[in-house]
This record gives sequence, C-alpha cells and structure tokens, in this order.
Amino acid sequence: MVKIDEQFMRSVLNIVDIIPFGRVATYGQIAKIIGRPRNARLVGKALGKSFSYGKHPCHRVVTATGRLVPGWIDQRPMLMAEGVPFKDENHVDIKQCQWQWQGI
Repeated sequence: MVKIDEQFMRSVLNIVDIIPFGRVATYGQIAKIIGRPRNARLVGKALGKSFSYGKHPCHRVVTATGRLVPGWIDQRPMLMAEGVPFKDENHVDIKQCQWQWQGI
C-alpha cells in the first residue's frame, strides 16, 4: 500500500482548487503539473482521501478519456450543473472541456 505524504496531497489539492468552473482536468495532467508525471494513479488515490482536507472541486477530475469515477453518483450532476458537455453517460467530452493550464 502506497502512503500519500502531506506535501503530495497539498500539491494535488492546490491544483484541483484552480480548475475553472465548467472545465475538467485529468489525473495525468495534475500529476504532470505537480512534477510527478508518472503518478496519475496516485493522484486518484489522493483525491479519494480529499474529504479529510475540506471541500475541493474534485468532481472536475476525470481520466484521460473523460471517464467519470465509477460509483460516484454525484459527479455527473455536479459537472452537468457547470455546463460540462458529455459524450455519453460516463464520459465528458474531454476535447471540449479540458482545462488548459497556463502555469503560474
């Protein structure tokens, strides 16, 4: 079992917090932004524990194909409320709504 350290968690959540309303980012994209390009799965694990760190717009994070988190029934309605376009029931239209991070 991989332990997620505090610095990694904070780095992930800092990026999640700046994903704009109506846009999505991918796990891999966040991993790359924080300088850990090979840790997309670890980003997902961190987001699964994010509830312990307060409120963050984790619903705006999807897979590289736009797939939603399996079993998270609130994610789709939350994204729909932001006007995020969908290709089907379980996939956002990633080409239309992926956030293009410009750096700081």
